Amino acid sequence: MSDGAFLGLIAGLGLLSIWWSMWEQEDRPARRGPLARAMDDLRDDLVKVGLGTVPPAAVPALSAGFGLVVAAVLWAISSAVVPALAIGLVSSIIPVLVLRGAARRRTTAMREVWPEAVDHINSAVRAGLSLPEALVQLSHKGPEELRPAFAEFSLDYQASGDFAASLDRLKIRLADPVGDRIVEALRITRDVGGTDLGGLLRTLSAFLREDARTRAELEARQSWTVNAARLALVAPWVVLALMATRPEAAQAYDSSAGLVLIITGAGVSVIAYRVMLLIARLPQDERVLR
Repeated sequence: MSDGAFLGLIAGLGLLSIWWSMWEQEDRPARRGPLARAMDDLRDDLVKVGLGTVPPAAVPALSAGFGLVVAAVLWAISSAVVPALAIGLVSSIIPVLVLRGAARRRTTAMREVWPEAVDHINSAVRAGLSLPEALVQLSHKGPEELRPAFAEFSLDYQASGDFAASLDRLKIRLADPVGDRIVEALRITRDVGGTDLGGLLRTLSAFLREDARTRAELEARQSWTVNAARLALVAPWVVLALMATRPEAAQAYDSSAGLVLIITGAGVSVIAYRVMLLIARLPQDERVLR
């Protein structure tokens, strides 16, 4: 390569680097896939029910194992493969539904106690305590549901003295969207400073009470409809499970026609359940400040 060609190559690379540096590179957060989001939701549900040390992957494993056990038991009773596999597959979602139900009940209970916790913080701040001390006193004066999380926050803060890091770990222990908003509001208030912390806490408490009251009324009005729809959805599969315990009845479904019938019924059940959820869905708080 001649000297002129080499110098031209170097100059071209330099001009290309200058041109490339003129374009602002946006730091876009990596989009998490559906599987990662599902694992995050399972982790939050486990934390809510007090099983934060259990890995999220254990839930699908438990569901698969439960479904296999149910299928094996029904197959041993009836010797019919198709009904046993169908009931085993449907039964595999029971552990997830139980976990989601327990987490939902805990979220509802937490929604009721957060206004009281905010009132405690406001009273402590008005009494002259600092914001970290006001949060620490929730470990023995706050609502019972929140005391364990704030007791661990107290230990974290006393050990490290890092208020921001202790708040981050508190959010992980709470795994609650309302708790996320309260923690971030307190963090901003401490970082920015100002004298309107009391007004902020009073406004936040009033908003949380109004939101909890409205949501409780809506859930009470729609609960009987949703429960009736769930019963109508589950009833055919309960009947099929009872029939599978009788070998002569189970053999009627152990054929290609029975397989088509079960698959069609499963498809209709899934569509009906999704439509029911879509119709009865209320706006749900999501954890956008993880």
